[in-house]
Order: sequence, then structure tokens, then C-alpha cells
Amino acid sequence: MSTPQTTLAGQAAVLEGNDWKAVSIAEYLFLISLVCIFLPVKIYPPVFLISCYFFYRETPKLNFPNWSIALAVFSSYAILSYLIHYPGEPLALTNIIKLVTNFLYLFFAINWLGSRDNESLIAKLDLTLLGVLTLSLVQLLIYHQAYDFKLITGSDSSGQASSLYRESLYYWGLDDKNMFGARIALVGFSYICIPIVSKSQLSLGRIAFVFVIAFLSLSRTPIVALILGIFVLVWISVDRKWKIGMLVLIAVALPFVLQKIIRVDSLTSSNDGMGIRLVYWTAFFDHFDTISPLGNGFLSAPGFLEKYAKFYRGEPHIHNTFLSTYLEMGVVGFTSFLTFLVWFIRDCFRKTPHVTLWAILLLPIIAIMMILYSGYDNDVVIYFCLIYLIGTQSTVNFKNISPSL
Repeated sequence: MSTPQTTLAGQAAVLEGNDWKAVSIAEYLFLISLVCIFLPVKIYPPVFLISCYFFYRETPKLNFPNWSIALAVFSSYAILSYLIHYPGEPLALTNIIKLVTNFLYLFFAINWLGSRDNESLIAKLDLTLLGVLTLSLVQLLIYHQAYDFKLITGSDSSGQASSLYRESLYYWGLDDKNMFGARIALVGFSYICIPIVSKSQLSLGRIAFVFVIAFLSLSRTPIVALILGIFVLVWISVDRKWKIGMLVLIAVALPFVLQKIIRVDSLTSSNDGMGIRLVYWTAFFDHFDTISPLGNGFLSAPGFLEKYAKFYRGEPHIHNTFLSTYLEMGVVGFTSFLTFLVWFIRDCFRKTPHVTLWAILLLPIIAIMMILYSGYDNDVVIYFCLIYLIGTQSTVNFKNISPSL
């Protein structure tokens, strides 16, 4: 006859033998939230809201840090701007719901992550990221196969790269080149950084795996942000002989990078993504005096660009989070969003006081925000959650990092 002690011991053994059974509902939902943003059916808003409820249930005490107050000010001002300028307009309503849902998720997820031991969760996250990236690779190979692998070594222009993405073949990620590339870059960089904090290892295999996927996306700007993050990470993690090897590799690869990744020949062309950005940014600064200090209104960027840019390709924002925020929501929106970022980064540093680690983790997202996002996208929110989880896992001594496969 078993005693209570032996019964408990048996239960503990079962849990140790199958860690996934020990994962809480909130942990499952955190991982599912990551997966569902890659699905073609946009189920992430209800998943995010359900997750918020379970994060709340598993958080002993909710904290209201300064960054959350700044985020509440930003969100409230965005809602007010929506009600004034676009009440009931379907696209604007969708975006304001997205904004509120994403920021609620960030608030409850960070509270939950900051109140617990996440060692088991980060191991599960590692496997989930591998699955997400593998499916992304398969999706891209399907695109390339349908294009007879003509762009497998890169494209000569943004227009040519965009033609790779066929709606009929889309099942995973996003059907937009830049947004899918950015998502791959952010998720991939998180995947690269996990062994840094958990094992003090720099996985060269992971770097190669993520870079291949990012390259196959043919999305230039996120790849550049990814390269920047990887370069800084590797540079401070290796000794002198490895650094010399890196410089040699860069010198050899530079012509290919300039031609096939940066596409320097068409950089300022009117049909090139970077050329379009330069036109939009020029319009912003040349007509800055036409922008109200209160903002021109939520989702007003298309109207502004259509009126003042030399040409307009139909994008919903100005391809810069900070410029878009000021254009749409003026001084209040810009200041509150910037304050949120500064205070969020400060709280991350207080949790784990390691300037180098946080600078590396933040580099890709800040770079991509400068050239792509609206600021309230689910990619941004998920990445902030991922780097908070990864960055607060342990203190890293980069002098002790060892390269591995």
C-alpha cells in the first residue's frame, strides 16, 4: 500500500520525465501567442486577451511601472484621436483594437514573467522558436520553388523580391516581404540569444540557420538589422583570432552583401523600398510645419503622404515608428511613446544590470522600428516579451562565451 510520501514522489518523477506536463496554462498560452502571430488566420487578438486573463491569475501582485503609465497615456490619446477623426471606420477600428490588445498583452505578460522563475519556460520557448523558424523556412522554399529558384541567390530590386510572395502559396508568416522578413529577424535573433544566457555558448549553427532563412525572405532592411545584431553579438563574444577571421569574412563577402542584400545599385530608385522611404521621410521634414502639434489624427499618414510625397505607394505608415507617431498623434503621442521605451529599457536594466546585453537585445528592434513599424504591432510586443524573458534569465559574462555548433 502506497503512502502519501511515495505517491508524491511518484508524481514528481512523472513531472520530471515529461516537462511539458508541468507547464502551466499561462505558459502554454505564452508559447501559443508566439505561434499564432504566424498563422494566416488572424486569431491572435482573442488568444492575446485570453492569455492576459491567465497571466493575471498567475501573477501574485500586479505592478504598474512607469512605462505602463506612459503606455496608458499613449493608448488613451490614440483612442481619443480615433474617436475624433475616424469613429466607426472599419480599418481604423481594427487598428485601434490591435493597439489596445497588444499593449494589454505586453502589460500582463511582463508582470507575469517578472514574478516567476522562467528557467523551464525558456527551454520550451527554445523548441517553439525552432519550430516557428523551420516552418518559415519551408514557406520560403515553397515560394522559391514556385519561382523556379531564380531568386535563391538574391534579387536585384525590391519589386522583383516582392514578386516572390504569391498569395495562393501563403500558409505561414506574412504575405508581405518586409513584415515577414522583420518577424524572421526578431524571432531568429531571440533564438540565437537563448544559448548565450542559458549555456554561455555562441551557436554558429543557429546564426547560419537564421541568416539563411532571413536571406531567403529577400527582405533587405530586416536582414541588415539582423546582421547588425549578430555582428555586435559575435564581436564582443569572441577573442582576437575570431575577430580577425570576421574581418576577413566581411571583406570577402562585402561585394555580395552590397549587391544582393543591400542592393546598393537601386538604393535610391523610386521603385526601391529604401528609395520610397527617403521620399516619405523627405516629405515629413519638408512639410513639418503642416503637422499639428496635436497630431494629424490616428492613421493620417496615408493622407499626408498622398498630398505631400513625390509619389505614394499605398503604405499605411511612413516607415518610421517615431515619425509616424508624431505625424499621427503629435507631441503627446510622440513623448508618451518615447517615454514608454526609455522607462521599459530602464526597468529591464534594473532587473538585470547588464548594459551590453540589453544593448545587443534592443539593437535589432530599434533598427527595424526606424525603417518599418507603426509601433503598436504584435511583432514589437512579442519581441519585447521575448527579450525581457531572455535578458532577465541570468547575468552574462561575454568574456566566458564559447563558440559552438
